[in-house]
Amino acid sequence: MIFSEHSFWAWVAFNAFILGVLALDLGVFHRKPAVIPVREALWMAAGYIALALCFNAWVYYAFGWDPAIQFLTGYFIEKALSMDNIMVFVVIFAYFQVPALHQMRVLLWGIIGALILRGIFIIAGLALIEIFDWAMLVMGLFLIYTGIKTMATGEETVDLESSRIIRVVRKILPVTHKFDGAKFFTKDQHNRTLATPLFVVLVVLNVTDIIFALDSIPAVFAITQDPFIVFTSNVFAILGLRALYFALAGMIDRFRYLKFGLALVLIFIGLKMAYNYLPYPDIPTSWALIVTAGLIFGSIFASIVQNRREDRNGGESSPR
Repeated sequence: MIFSEHSFWAWVAFNAFILGVLALDLGVFHRKPAVIPVREALWMAAGYIALALCFNAWVYYAFGWDPAIQFLTGYFIEKALSMDNIMVFVVIFAYFQVPALHQMRVLLWGIIGALILRGIFIIAGLALIEIFDWAMLVMGLFLIYTGIKTMATGEETVDLESSRIIRVVRKILPVTHKFDGAKFFTKDQHNRTLATPLFVVLVVLNVTDIIFALDSIPAVFAITQDPFIVFTSNVFAILGLRALYFALAGMIDRFRYLKFGLALVLIFIGLKMAYNYLPYPDIPTSWALIVTAGLIFGSIFASIVQNRREDRNGGESSPR
């Protein structure tokens, strides 16, 4: 089942389409460094969501209801869990003091790397499940543990000061201390090739994405083990991640209960994976979509209500 029942041409057409989208984005729309305003980022995010929904409609037309609802559920879960990535992007860019002018470029190349690495991760995960049927149970228990740990700690910390990845990169490659525009490599006065801090940022972004993929990809395995659906839902969720970053980076801390909602999603999906291992009928995918959407939108709504309550109280107390 690793290679899916979907035709070879479906894989070729999808990957050609994604390469075309990335080439258009990198070579036309964002060929020159630019600061992305929130309004443009929101339109970009809406455009990528529309692309995903159009693809979902094609999946329904080509393969039927079950694959379509699996894609939609997997896409929604990946999209929701990717909010964690945005929080970490903010920390990474602030730590390295990446100019806003070059953040779009490094994110685009980071996403290209993430797509390749996630594809490898998906193939390895599905192979593991196919060889060891108990792997689903282990992944489910891991998601439950991660969700409970996230709820207990409140957040996943990123310690860049003692990051082993940064130390390894700087040990392998000579790295400059200054940015050279949007370049990942530059030349010094002795004509030696040096990596710029922007390249270190690119490596950190990709490693961080793989760490988060340890949660998100197994979560989609709970919905479907069709590699075509798992991969395509991941790709569409990751494609729109840049736009979400520029749209929400300045207000992500306002969604105070989102982390709690994401933790509950991980626990629920983990329980679903563990339950599916038992000799009982699987929990319907449509139920998983409803529960996941309820947890995510519920946490966002609760955050908005609490923020407005605090803003109102602050406004009333300010004259005193």
